[in-house]
Amino acid sequence: MILYVDADACPVKDEVIRVGERHRSEILLVCDGGLMRPRSPWAKLVIVEGKLDAADDWIAERIGPGDICVTADIPLAHRCLKAGARAIDPRGKAFTPDTIGSAVATRNLMTDLRETGVITSGAKPFSQKDRSAFLNGLEALIQQVKRGR
Repeated sequence: MILYVDADACPVKDEVIRVGERHRSEILLVCDGGLMRPRSPWAKLVIVEGKLDAADDWIAERIGPGDICVTADIPLAHRCLKAGARAIDPRGKAFTPDTIGSAVATRNLMTDLRETGVITSGAKPFSQKDRSAFLNGLEALIQQVKRGR
């Protein structure tokens, strides 16, 4: 099991490293630069260069069954699920084949509403409650992968 992190704007990198170390899982923090090298022997920083979605493409080309991606990017989560992997957002919500379609549709609708000016606010601020929900969600997802479900 490899934990892939869409790391550029991920607020739970330290939590992923902590959980990954406990499970002795390789952790790949993928970004386009600007992050410090992690101090964990289980974590590696992968810097990709190129177009806007280069980190997403790098992850999607390598992830596979038994792996987990941490991302708030719904299209990337969809690509990971298609590859047989699992995906979870930084607030602890696991994406599944049953829920990804509605997540993509909602994302597209919200993008359209923002572009037309109907909605001008973004997501609520990230909280300690979100961090706790993520830790619980990631642990549950890892346990599911280990049990082969």
